[in-house]
Amino acid sequence: MHFTSEQRLDDGVLEREFTLGEIPGTLWTPGSAPAPLVLMAHNNGLPKADPRLVARARYTAARGYAVATIDAAGCGDRPRSAADEQARADLRRAMQAGEPVDEIFESLIGPLVDNAVPEWRATLDALLELPGVRGPVGYSGGWTALGIRLAVAEPRIAAAGFFAGGYVPRAQREEARKITIPLLFLLQWDDAGNPRRRALDLFDAFGSEEKTLHANLGGHTGTPWFELEDGCRFLDRHLK
Repeated sequence: MHFTSEQRLDDGVLEREFTLGEIPGTLWTPGSAPAPLVLMAHNNGLPKADPRLVARARYTAARGYAVATIDAAGCGDRPRSAADEQARADLRRAMQAGEPVDEIFESLIGPLVDNAVPEWRATLDALLELPGVRGPVGYSGGWTALGIRLAVAEPRIAAAGFFAGGYVPRAQREEARKITIPLLFLLQWDDAGNPRRRALDLFDAFGSEEKTLHANLGGHTGTPWFELEDGCRFLDRHLK
């Protein structure tokens, strides 16, 4: 892992950009150390520099966590395959025409998850070797499909917070039954792009004995700010 820049933010958090081979990432660490690690991913290929992700990461780091995000394969500014680009074009066309989009989502999101998970796991290996970064590890992010696969594949993840705001392929819906770690699941009740019944069915499928659903009125980007504070309290219970 090679750090390419660093800056101390007003809240005392240290923000560092890094590369791990071809993987670009950002690590935020608090003034106190060592700190438990939280992996934070945004939805289905959006960049690590997305303002909403950065705001959540800085807040969480200021609460005493090391927080990391990356642009995995096909995400952010990294090259995308011809198949991914075609799926995105097909998706835009189908949505504009009001046609069914589930199969197009399957062809887009499934490969993104498959390609992203090995890079996230390699990043986790490297991060836990750094001074000031320790386990247990949490996951927090809008990319629920990725989080499900990581929670199943990676025993070092001890708790996860998911946002029910993106398409979850059938494979991850089946994998959800294997998850047993504590979960916090956020749902925007009026999210036009995420059918409520599908989100509730996914919550029901999780195998965890401790799982909590927070539902709020509003659309996709209307998650109340207080949910970030509640999310940190959830992490406090399971990672500290």
